[in-house]
Amino acid sequence: MTRLALALGVALGISGCAVGPNFHPPAAPEDAAYYSGALPVRTASSNVLAGGAQFFHPGAELTGEWWTLFHSDPLDRMIDDALHANPDLAAAQAALREANENVYAAQGALFPSADVSFQPERTRISGAEFGEPGLSATLSLVTASVNVSYAPDVFGGTRRQIESLAAQADDQRFQLEATYLTLTSNLVVAAVQEASLRGQIQATRDIIQLQSEQLDVVQRQFELGGAAKSDVLSQQATLTATEATLPPLQKQLAQTRDQLAALLGRFPNQQPAARFELTSLRLPADLPVSLPSQLVTQRPDIRAAEAALHAASANVGVAIANELPQFTITGQYGSESLGFTNMFTPATAIWSIAGGVTQTLFDAGQLLHKKRAAVAAFDQAAAQYRSTVIKAFQNVADTLHALQSDANALRSQATAEQTAAASLDLAQDQYRLGAIAYLTLADAQRTYQQARINLVQAQANRYADTAALFQALGGGWWHRNDVSPGAIGTPDRFGISLSAAQN
Repeated sequence: MTRLALALGVALGISGCAVGPNFHPPAAPEDAAYYSGALPVRTASSNVLAGGAQFFHPGAELTGEWWTLFHSDPLDRMIDDALHANPDLAAAQAALREANENVYAAQGALFPSADVSFQPERTRISGAEFGEPGLSATLSLVTASVNVSYAPDVFGGTRRQIESLAAQADDQRFQLEATYLTLTSNLVVAAVQEASLRGQIQATRDIIQLQSEQLDVVQRQFELGGAAKSDVLSQQATLTATEATLPPLQKQLAQTRDQLAALLGRFPNQQPAARFELTSLRLPADLPVSLPSQLVTQRPDIRAAEAALHAASANVGVAIANELPQFTITGQYGSESLGFTNMFTPATAIWSIAGGVTQTLFDAGQLLHKKRAAVAAFDQAAAQYRSTVIKAFQNVADTLHALQSDANALRSQATAEQTAAASLDLAQDQYRLGAIAYLTLADAQRTYQQARINLVQAQANRYADTAALFQALGGGWWHRNDVSPGAIGTPDRFGISLSAAQN
């Protein structure tokens, strides 16, 4: 162990500082905000399901299991099942494990490599090669040796390569977090979509029942001479048209259930037992809103873009180091004899040691253009990082606007539905008394039908956009550990940390 430590110390001592740029994470944008003015304190409210006011809390922390804020035990259980069975998560864990193992493999280049060889050989020679055609002999040659080679990382090319691979592993780690966030968000949105469709289907069935009852009224009035045949036909057409809107809703519901099964890692015939209704979900009232300076450290896509930028920076150092002299040290020690019996005697010992320096003199500009390509790749990664940050801020701003708009829309839709219901009740009474024409009643029916469907959709939008806000803020992954221990991998006993490999 002492010799190994000494060898490692000499190796690291020979290695100089790594050439190329030292990476520093981009600073959070100082002038960025979600609004041109102050963030609103709360949304509007209305006295209907999902109509409560929502309050924005700048700088408050988002829980790692944000979906529990909807207070739905079936939803919590379904997400827990998906986190253990979704194949996309398994693939992301494996990709991270691969990336980490590549880092450990690359670290081996910082150490000497040694191999042992053993080659027994039986040869018959002819003296004709030496001008003695009558001479011949059969020989045995046995060679055993240990070969050692080492490439001192004088300019840090190897360390920059390790740095690049480590950054790529970070990229995979945040790709994994993004996969978790996408899965949980899709599950919540699909559950809300199912609840919305069930609400719309129930509303449509209620309207069909109402229109069927009204058809009976019109039919009786026609039989008594108080209504025209055209009124009966018109009511039948209205009823048929409403019934025709039911199959598309049922189709969407079936497809949503199929989507939930797929997200759970199941086949379509293995539907989840949970059934979601809007009444089974609670709208979160208190909404944490990350400070703009925090968003860049919380969004997985921004962190992945930062890791890609880091890898591109390290690759510039690799390209620069490749233009500089390359050093090698090789050594061999062994034995070569005509047989096994005297193989390890002093007279059969062989050894060699050599050092070399290689500097490219002419390569038609290959290394120069590779360096320029690496610089261009870094510029590209920097632009992509900034684009990712801008889109992330836009994403948060859009969801904040949507939440306020949803609250206002729900309040308007609630009023519209109540007004349409009262108008329809009045129109039905007046029609029975013969005070209005059928067309007035038909208009009231259509208005109420649309208002009822719009109300359900407006209620669902508040749940869906609340989930979108939690997703836009990063999903609170920093409060939980999504990386399985197996995805970390196991470094060799000679492996060293990245910080030790860098200068």
